Amino acid sequence: MRRLIILFFCLACISDAFGQVKRFRNITWDAFKVSGPNLEFAGWLIPKSSKNIEASTWSVGCETLDRDYADFSVYKDYVGALGVKHGRLQSGWAKCEQTKGVYDFAWLDSCVYGLVEQGVKPWMCLCYGNPLYGSQVTLGSKVASVSQSNEAMAAWLRYVEVIVNRYKGVINEWEIWNEPYHQEKDYAPLLIETAKLIKKIQPSSITLAEILTDPRNTGDTILLEALKKNNCLQDVDYWAYHPYTRNPDESYPVVERLKTFVQSYNDKFKLYQGENGCPSQLEWSHALSAYPWTEYSQAKWLLRRMAGDKVRDIPSSIFTIIDLKYPTMLQSFGLIRSNLSHRIIYRRPSYFAVQHMAGFFDNHVKSIGFLKYESDFTAAHLSVAGFKKGSSHVALLWFDDKIPTDELKWTPVNLTIDDVNFKDPVYVEMVTGKIYNIDPSEWHNAGKNVVFSGLPLWDSVVMVAERSQVTFGSIPTDY
Repeated sequence: MRRLIILFFCLACISDAFGQVKRFRNITWDAFKVSGPNLEFAGWLIPKSSKNIEASTWSVGCETLDRDYADFSVYKDYVGALGVKHGRLQSGWAKCEQTKGVYDFAWLDSCVYGLVEQGVKPWMCLCYGNPLYGSQVTLGSKVASVSQSNEAMAAWLRYVEVIVNRYKGVINEWEIWNEPYHQEKDYAPLLIETAKLIKKIQPSSITLAEILTDPRNTGDTILLEALKKNNCLQDVDYWAYHPYTRNPDESYPVVERLKTFVQSYNDKFKLYQGENGCPSQLEWSHALSAYPWTEYSQAKWLLRRMAGDKVRDIPSSIFTIIDLKYPTMLQSFGLIRSNLSHRIIYRRPSYFAVQHMAGFFDNHVKSIGFLKYESDFTAAHLSVAGFKKGSSHVALLWFDDKIPTDELKWTPVNLTIDDVNFKDPVYVEMVTGKIYNIDPSEWHNAGKNVVFSGLPLWDSVVMVAERSQVTFGSIPTDY
């Protein structure tokens, strides 16, 4: 299987070897565009760029640039067009300090200020090790090689001091390391000293510590107890977790336990979904591997993750903006498909799905939690997430009990949603941004509730909102 996957990528990128790369047609996106529920088409939801959005909790991953797994200059403009307000970078200690005591931030400056230029606020993951001091630069690098070495730890803190001072005018969110899982005993001293230093340099900063999603991990208790013992609980603001599950909705009971666990130490602690995404094909390694993902299921998966995070008021970062060329594979998590030379092939349907969610669900849309409902449909479990935009209700609906499929098929559902009224609702399919009219004969308010007859639902997110709150337009020229 591994050889077949590698062969596939080689064939897909062979034209690049001869300098003949062209933008390919996205067949998956074509299929999405011609599909839709059995409703009257009314128009297209118009995306917003990051510069045209005041604020939001959406982030996109711009990771691994420290190891040259992608090229920021290739996709910079696509970040701003996506409509997110935050972008996650990894600082790359080893790339910045290649001679002891000498720092070169030119490459990182282009990323930090490139995001700012796009109307996107960068946040920085401070990682990984540095071979100059006996530590490594890859995912899974052992924290002990830094935290248990006097020389390496001193060099690390000097680096942190320099980088925080350099970017404190544009960055105020600092994540300390990436996925130091099952290394909590060694991670604790690095976290404590680094967070303390950041708060000293930039008192108004927000610090993020890394934690496994499942609080039953005994290492997490070791980590929190170390912070408590050293009187450093106040130096951490958010706990970043990475909830990779095939069904994104299945992670939330564990997330709730995680929230309860960390807040038992400090009720001011908050969670940050710091990295999460879905492959667009079968992969043999990394998160969510050994499952036949496609660009159809990827788009649905991301919408369900975003909807689940938004209704719970969890800041959310999508992994990742573009495919990443790891040493042994071209990873397919990207919203943008690329080749082995980091060249863009096309935007996947997931790009447009994220664009529609980010553009509509900005800081003016507030969660009111999951809504109570009644339905005669029992073949699948339904999530109904409620929001307010101004004085108007907004609802996101999706089947949540199975892994997203490749089917472009809707099921009519009779549904009563409690404590929600509409005046003139429209239906929005959030992958394509297609807006549909809901026939007056198929909905009505019944006292404080709203009743829908045969509302088309599926295993992806659809939105019902007031017509006056939705920005209509013709199909964008870049679709």
